[in-house]
Amino acid sequence: MGNLKGKYCIVGVGETPFTRGSGRTTRAMGAEAIRHAMDDAGLNSQQVDGILSYHGGDSTPATSIMYDLGIRPNFYMDCSGGGSSTEALVGLAMGAIEAGMCDTVAVYRSMNGYSQIRIGGTGVRAAQPVSGADVMLRPYGLISAVQRFAFTFTRHMMEYGVTSSDLAHIKVAHSNHASNNPKALMKQRVTVDDVLNSRWIIRPCAHLLDCCLETDNATCLIVTTTERAKDLRQRPIQILGVQGRGTKPGGDFHYQHGPITRVAGHYIGPRIFEQAGITHDEVDVTGCYDAFTYTALLQFEDYGWCKKGEGKDYVTSGIINLGGKRPNNTSGGHLCEGYTHGMNMVIENVRQLRGTIDDYCPQAEEGIHTYDYSEGKCRQVKDAETSMNMGWGTPAVGSALILRK
Repeated sequence: MGNLKGKYCIVGVGETPFTRGSGRTTRAMGAEAIRHAMDDAGLNSQQVDGILSYHGGDSTPATSIMYDLGIRPNFYMDCSGGGSSTEALVGLAMGAIEAGMCDTVAVYRSMNGYSQIRIGGTGVRAAQPVSGADVMLRPYGLISAVQRFAFTFTRHMMEYGVTSSDLAHIKVAHSNHASNNPKALMKQRVTVDDVLNSRWIIRPCAHLLDCCLETDNATCLIVTTTERAKDLRQRPIQILGVQGRGTKPGGDFHYQHGPITRVAGHYIGPRIFEQAGITHDEVDVTGCYDAFTYTALLQFEDYGWCKKGEGKDYVTSGIINLGGKRPNNTSGGHLCEGYTHGMNMVIENVRQLRGTIDDYCPQAEEGIHTYDYSEGKCRQVKDAETSMNMGWGTPAVGSALILRK
């Protein structure tokens, strides 16, 4: 990023409830999430002049959302792509402002991911005609993401001895965090046995509870310059580094080049830490894309939090739990809070760095937390100063973002 380090920041975040069956359009939900983010930042519709969206499935494009909000953008774009989109769009927002195309950008994602286009390949999505890339996938049973990723997951299990019990510790940690989150769709704490006793989705790497939730929701964050942020409502959270949609050689045909167990973080990690000018030990909290428990484990390895093959030890050690050295997905993430293509994990880390987490602490609204991480209590990380988000599109595609208060 060169001289852009710390020049840009996130000043507003907002979301709708995480539900299954919103009964609303993605247009209405998207407008609500953006309004919440503008209110959070202390901005009105005339002060936001850029809109970026992760567009796909049943989402509503920016041209409709801008009309409902009374925003006249100097720049807008709807981008398609997978779960690496959130961090990449933050980088694109910075670039648009740096190029002089706009001053303040709202980045949003709106989806009825349960009641309409289900990510798992069922419902409306399954009834769609086979076309495009699906011609090479669906006839062979490669409909859902976990089916497509299973080759990487299974090979990793074979090479490094990862067990279903190891993976279950990720779900357990995230469910513990979600139990302290009033917004989480799944608040019930689960055990390793609960995960292992849930039905198989695909053997040998994914039980039902290893898979993310399908939810209806909209999310938004707002990016502007650090200089402009001085006049806004919230503490600006500085962007130290961003890496958008880096890939393995060969892209989605990565299995033809290099170890199938290697994911994009192997290439992205060194670049973003160099941009940010920090080390792994300086990161206090992580947000790791958890479409499945295995996506988190692989990213912990290839982003360098542990050595290759040691992910199972990392996730069972307690490091990723609240109260541990580096808690991960303190909202519950995709496994337990709701599925947003990564946006909710960035929102969570912004609030962690602000010290404004909404949990069950009696004085949470005043920013006073107990740091009691038992069920139904606190999820604010004490003295959190730096966070990192890791996005996942496929094993071959990823993005990352480092923030500091």
